[in-house]
Formats: sequence, C-alpha cells, structure tokens
Amino acid sequence: MANIRDIRRRIRSVKNTRQITKAMKMVAAAKLRRAQERALASRPYAHMLVNVLSSSCSRADLMDPKTGLPLSPLLAIRPEERILLVLVTGDRGLAGAFNSNVLKAATKFLDHFKDKTIDILAIGRKGRDFLRRRYPVGKYGEERAGQIQIIGEHLNVLAKVEYEPVSEIADHIAKAYKNEDIDSVYLIFNEFKSVISQRLIAQRILPVQELGRREVALAEEFTQEARERMGEAARAAGISLKESPETEEERQAKEFPANVDYIYEQPPEEIFADLLPRYLAFEIFEGMLESVAAENAARMTAMDSASNNANEVIDSLTLTMNRARQAAITKGIIEIVSGAAAL
Repeated sequence: MANIRDIRRRIRSVKNTRQITKAMKMVAAAKLRRAQERALASRPYAHMLVNVLSSSCSRADLMDPKTGLPLSPLLAIRPEERILLVLVTGDRGLAGAFNSNVLKAATKFLDHFKDKTIDILAIGRKGRDFLRRRYPVGKYGEERAGQIQIIGEHLNVLAKVEYEPVSEIADHIAKAYKNEDIDSVYLIFNEFKSVISQRLIAQRILPVQELGRREVALAEEFTQEARERMGEAARAAGISLKESPETEEERQAKEFPANVDYIYEQPPEEIFADLLPRYLAFEIFEGMLESVAAENAARMTAMDSASNNANEVIDSLTLTMNRARQAAITKGIIEIVSGAAAL
C-alpha cells in the first residue's frame, strides 16, 4: 500500500485535472450555444434561397432545346465513375469519439465505393492527418497518384466558420465538376439538430437534383447510450435538449410560396445559373456549421465524463488514504500497548 504522502499528492493531481476538465466543459458548452445560434440564424436565408431558385426554375427553360442537355453544368447527371468526397472533421482532439466516428463513416463510404475513382478534400486537421497516412496526394490536371487520392486540404477554417472561405471551396468544386474532372460530390459531416438528435451522414451535393432536400447516401445513427450520455452532460450545463424553436423569420421564409410572381431584372435562366453555385456553397456552409456544433457537444460530453471519472478517482483515493491512516494509527496503538506490557 502506498504511503499517505503519495496518496495525497495524487489526490491533488487529480483535483487539478478535474478543474481543467470542468473549465473545458463550460467553454465547450458556451461555444455550443453560439454554434446553435449561428446554425439557426442561417436557416431563413437557406429557405428563401431555395424558394427563389424554385421560382426561377419553374419559369426558366433549363434544358438546351437543341442538345437536350442542362444549360447549367451543375445539373448535368453523369455515371458515377469519379467521385469527390468532402470530409469535415475537427482541428483539435479531446472531443471524445467525434473525429473517430467521422473517420469510420469515411472509411465505410470508401469501402462502399471501392470500385470507383475517389478524390478527397479534407476539411479539418484530424481528417487530413488520418488520410495522409493512408493515401497519396494528387492534383487535378496531373497524373493520378492512385485510385484514392487527396486533392486538397483546408485547416483552421472551423474555428470560426465564415462564408467567404467556404464560397472559395465551393467555387473550386464547381469548376472541377464543370470541367468533368469529377462526376459527383459527397459531403460527410455530423448532422446536428440538437444535443441528442445527431447522425453521421454522407450527403450528395452534386449533381443538384432536388432543391431544399438533403440527398443522404449513407447514414449512421448514434447509439441510445451515447445520446443519454450527451443528454446528461447538456442538462448539467443548462443546455436545452429540444431542437431550436422555429423563428418568425424562418417560418415566413418556409411558408413563403415558391411560385410567387417575382419581378426579375435579368432572365430567370441567368438568375438560376448565378444562384445555383451559391446554393452549393451554402450546403457546404450549413454542413460545417452543424459539424462545429456537434464537435462542441462531443467535447462537452467528453469533459463531463472526465470530470465524473475524476470524482470517482478522488473518492477512491480518499478511501484508500483513510484506510492507510487508520492502519498507521492502529499500528501505533499496538506498539504502545505492547511496549507498556513489556515493562
């Protein structure tokens, strides 16, 4: 049995660790609230963008009457031989199984399409590090480095998700699709509606087939145990477990009829062609916002579990220390009594 001094030293060490995990939990909870607010604030714009696109689509001839092909290259449907996978992970660890779950979903996706040629665009340091250990780096316009290759990476864009960098990413994707370097684009991220309503999905974002609806190719639900653990951590941090209520702006944007008689300054075909890349960018933007919220929820849950485990370790060490003190006291009493009896 360790001596009392060593046990006390270890108790102090565990208490210091518990202070850090508690602080990290509260920071993650605050970031989660802000991420939820940002995701909620983007919804009215997304709904109205879909309405305007649907309206212009109904008033425009999107097919070339001579060739029968779509006028917008982003609507062209080709056989899926070359796939671009956009993988969204975190830049930092200490988020429980968040990054490992996303990477498992990516591995499952690659196994599902193992007979296809796949290019990967990594968003987040954890995903980039995982992929670089397994696949070569390539570039469009050059000879392929392998059947599966990494064609780009974007780091530190999730610390504060801004639309401009995401728009640049979407422009590069749209350019590759127009040049027929790829035939389809999938986005793997952690879909987030509330702390206990999450799932990992692979969403096809190109070609655009149905506006305003997520075309999910693969999905993986969280276990009941994981949802309960997240719910306990959220309740302890004072975060609501319900989905964010619908705002008045969002309700109006959703109920606004898509077939309203808009007055266009340009032909509807031009407006549709200009807004479609923006729709693509916003799909990626929403996915990144939800991924950030899910990462902070996972980090909050992990730090809550770490704090609870620290409490259990402290209780166990305190009990061990009390037993050691009692044993020392008992030993001292026995020695005194034995000495007195010998006299």
